[in-house]
Amino acid sequence: MAPILAGFRVLDLTRVLAGPWCAQNLADLGAEVIKIERPGVGDDTRGWGPPFLADRDGHETPDAAYYLAANRGKKSVEVDIASEAGQQAIRELAAICDVVLENYKVGQLERYGLDYTSLARINPRLVYCSITGFGQTGPWAHRAGYDFIIQGLGGFMSITGEADERPGGGPQKAGVAVSDLMTGMYATQAVLAALLDRERRGRGQYIDLALLDVQVAMLANMNTNFLVSGRVPRRWGNAHPNIVPYQTFRAQDGWIILAVGNDDQYRRLCELGGRPDLFEDPRFTRNAGRVRERETLVPLLAAMIAGRPAARWLADLEAAGVPCGPINDLAQVFENPQVIARGLRVDLEREDAGPVRLVGSPIRFSDSPIGATTPPPRLGEHTRQVLGDLLGYDEARIAAARGVD
Repeated sequence: MAPILAGFRVLDLTRVLAGPWCAQNLADLGAEVIKIERPGVGDDTRGWGPPFLADRDGHETPDAAYYLAANRGKKSVEVDIASEAGQQAIRELAAICDVVLENYKVGQLERYGLDYTSLARINPRLVYCSITGFGQTGPWAHRAGYDFIIQGLGGFMSITGEADERPGGGPQKAGVAVSDLMTGMYATQAVLAALLDRERRGRGQYIDLALLDVQVAMLANMNTNFLVSGRVPRRWGNAHPNIVPYQTFRAQDGWIILAVGNDDQYRRLCELGGRPDLFEDPRFTRNAGRVRERETLVPLLAAMIAGRPAARWLADLEAAGVPCGPINDLAQVFENPQVIARGLRVDLEREDAGPVRLVGSPIRFSDSPIGATTPPPRLGEHTRQVLGDLLGYDEARIAAARGVD
């Protein structure tokens, strides 16, 4: 069977991560994604290294690993969007595309005649998604948005990191750009919903997505903890505000994770550790009591767990049905038999570099193929193919669209 989005075409005017992540998701689902890049420069992330992809001779290519992470399955086309010829090329591409993705500053594409209102006149069926830091409306709409700043501004860093009073305490960002990535995921969902709606109404529509909106929305239960109680959540490090024990513990030779989700699992943990008294104590029998008495209980559990090697704890807890796990580095992740069995690593052949090692889509359909089959493209690799074959441009018009005299 063909991929689900086979026959759909996406014009990707985004760069860095949130927009490219959405476009890559759509490519994985089978859409043709045309990535528009600045001539001679390309997506900012091409230069965000080292590490850089090596060519067949072991020399660095111009493409950083960061760029590779969010651009598989796309076609790269160099267009000078600030020029009249480049703007005309974008209009002609939008006329034959189903989706436009963009993450320019508010109002910038309107000056070029490339905003939703302008392009919808050409193609009323167009689904047009704008991704910005703060959205198209509101007093901060014209501010630039960056993931790190949004993590702080949107509350994420107030609940991430070790507690202030503990060693290493203080606010901490995530190890990856979570607001960018989550915005890319919400954008994917929104685009797919708008395409479905288009099938019913016959018209496309405009999507306004903001990193700040997404960052606030994704705090989930921490939002409602505050809204219900009126108490501002604090940082708990690797602990959980509503469940105990649900955190990391140091075993005799390394760290493990305990994720005890109910009272019966807690009982089994105590029995395995030779401390049934820690369950029988009425202060600790129920989760609500354990949460209230965490300062007393957690040191007792930590002493219990420190007495045995991590591997023994993990084997015994797994056999007893107590949720647990190791803390793997990425080398261990990609050696994990379950990760291997699920086929998460994919190698896509690129002409200049040979097999490019990437992580594929985690989606699995029963009947439809999933996953891009082409590697992240070289800058401008498909310029002549797209502008020439799709739009019928000759070499002079291609050069003009690229801003080349």
